[in-house]
Amino acid sequence: VMVVVEDAGATGGVCKALAKHGYRVNPVAHDHAPPGRSDPEQWVKGYASADRVHVHIRVQGRGNHRYALLFRDYLRARPDMATAYGEAKRRLGAVLPEDSGRYADVKDPICDLIYLAAEEWATRTAWSPPD
Repeated sequence: VMVVVEDAGATGGVCKALAKHGYRVNPVAHDHAPPGRSDPEQWVKGYASADRVHVHIRVQGRGNHRYALLFRDYLRARPDMATAYGEAKRRLGAVLPEDSGRYADVKDPICDLIYLAAEEWATRTAWSPPD
């Protein structure tokens, strides 16, 4: 789940509200930055989880907000890519069921490949983030 806030200051309030409902909260986390995207501030987020629910709190207009929307829209436009990505995640989950760190280490380069293809798709189709 992605919650979008207008500015970074609102992240704390969202995290507090989630904590009241039993979520484990990390108000300052970082998304993996794809190749060529090095400004760390663009990848800061809040994060909360409970059971199998993961909530990412991102600031509108930052790189990680755009990334998530582009990634989603590209996979919707390319169901074959979405199927392949889903299979990669299933296999990783089977091999690394208790090691989320290693899971992310392997998944991140897969996401980078999808993201780079999505950027090319965005250029070809004149995609832009929805309001």
